[in-house]
Amino acid sequence: QVRLVESGGELVQAGDSLTLSCVASEGTEDRYMFDGYSMGWFRQAPGKEREFVGSINWPGSTTNYADSVKGRFTISRNNVENKVYLQMNSLKAEDTAVYYCAMYAKMLQAPTSRDRDYNYWGQGTQVTVSS
Repeated sequence: QVRLVESGGELVQAGDSLTLSCVASEGTEDRYMFDGYSMGWFRQAPGKEREFVGSINWPGSTTNYADSVKGRFTISRNNVENKVYLQMNSLKAEDTAVYYCAMYAKMLQAPTSRDRDYNYWGQGTQVTVSS
């Protein structure tokens, strides 16, 4: 069982930058389950469905982004520390949402943008962008 924990969400001003972190199974034997799996970031704004933000493959050579964040957001990962990051620049009010990291269900497979293809999810971290 993989446990994902996001952190870093906060209230920021439009135009600011923010980095979210997600750590997998820190301090447990399941931390080795991070190896070989692509990771994704999703978000859900109030009253809206959860949407894909971006993904990164294993071991981190390829990233993909939703059009709405392309050029502003960057995903990276640290496979030694079992962490994945979402660097967000030029934040806009419409980026306000709860952000979730998720682990892709299939090992050594390129990730998709479909949330149903991810089987482990964090509890989410709130990002609020004030205009």
